[in-house]
Amino acid sequence: MDLPAGTRAPARTGNRQDLHAWAREQAALLRAGRLPEVDAANIAEALDDVAESQYDRLEGTLRVLMAHMLQWDHQPERRGRRWANTIATQRRHVQTVLRKNPSLKASLAEAIAEGWDDARRDASGETDRPLASFPEANPYDWAALTERPFAFDPPPQRG
Repeated sequence: MDLPAGTRAPARTGNRQDLHAWAREQAALLRAGRLPEVDAANIAEALDDVAESQYDRLEGTLRVLMAHMLQWDHQPERRGRRWANTIATQRRHVQTVLRKNPSLKASLAEAIAEGWDDARRDASGETDRPLASFPEANPYDWAALTERPFAFDPPPQRG
């Protein structure tokens, strides 16, 4: 939606009515160098929202990872490929978020801490075990979260 010189900007949509149209409009105005027409305050707010959503993505991925690690540790009889695969997938997602947003590395400890209580609740709900059966303090350091092996060896066949 590049605006040629002399072309009027589309009618302002307002970022709360149609975020997509507003964002496209603002991008076109910026590309055209029409800075006085830009909705700077709302662009700044939208950019803050984008940054916050990336943090939330990291925290949510860590939460799922920790919940599955708790399930693995507290229900050895139910270990399976699915849990091991989920742990591996969430680890890849954490690494992807950090690769795409390296500044989030400075917020890792905070994201892990914020995700821990929800991870405990999720694990409790998934395992039907009381919340108190899971440690209040997070036992997983960064090395455990990213490198601890989770090999699945199926139980021996009975015959």
